[in-house]
Amino acid sequence: MSIASVSYDADLHTEISRGLNLLFTILFMFTQPNITLNDGNVIPQLGFGVWQVPSSDTAEVVGTAISTGYRSIDTAAIYGNEVGVGTAIAANSLRRTELFITTKLWNDRHTTAHRAFDESLKRLKLDYLDLYLIHWPKPRQNAYIEAWKALVKLKEEGKAKSIGVSNFTVSHLKRIVDATGVVPSVNQIELHPGFQQEELTAYHAEHGIITESWSPLGQGTLLESASLKALGQKHGKTPAQVIIRWHLDRGYIVIPKSVTPSRIRENFDVFDLSLDADDLAKIAALDRKDGRIGPDPQTADF
Repeated sequence: MSIASVSYDADLHTEISRGLNLLFTILFMFTQPNITLNDGNVIPQLGFGVWQVPSSDTAEVVGTAISTGYRSIDTAAIYGNEVGVGTAIAANSLRRTELFITTKLWNDRHTTAHRAFDESLKRLKLDYLDLYLIHWPKPRQNAYIEAWKALVKLKEEGKAKSIGVSNFTVSHLKRIVDATGVVPSVNQIELHPGFQQEELTAYHAEHGIITESWSPLGQGTLLESASLKALGQKHGKTPAQVIIRWHLDRGYIVIPKSVTPSRIRENFDVFDLSLDADDLAKIAALDRKDGRIGPDPQTADF
């Protein structure tokens, strides 16, 4: 076999791979819902989170997620795995515009947000971000308004296509909007059937802020729920799939995470599932005022 034929075969393989990825992307567009943010940008409603994914495994795990059909990847500076996410993006033949990448500003960088953003961008090997979030308000530090002003500037510069926050309460949201006149596109909060945050999500809906759910499965604590198991049996799905479908039906962005390929695929296999009013009522009954698993944004001081 000649060198020329080897080169041709490699080029042909690359083109076939690009063609298949494009075909899959088109198919996913017809099955996976998107949400239009308040600035007109569009985000896939079902994304893939990489919290607690070891940096050494991230590239492979994210590669599996992308090949499964996920087009939105959510990371953060504090996760320590932005480099792995960037490696997976670079290794994939999808066009940059076919992916939606989110990362977050950590608490000790509220006053140096521009520099922190550039550092994240370098680790991700990207020219821009689709969504940049303030990870926590850390109210005792009282610098999140300064951080939000920096994010507004990043959006104006085109470096971040959309901007938002994470773990902000109503009072935090009011302060940043009063200070800048700019409403976040997204507030990423702890939300799952055991902690449904009705008051905060109602405020989001009233003000055009999209709710994004972290720990959407309640960190696994809900998977043994008798109600959710029964719903899974009714629909031929797992409790996790029922919960993810519930988030989608509520209009939330949802970002389940796993390092297990079969679970990654399972979590994506929810588009043929339809929950009825009785199902939704049973899930609504799981809500608890004391259902928070993670830190309280009002008091978190890490």
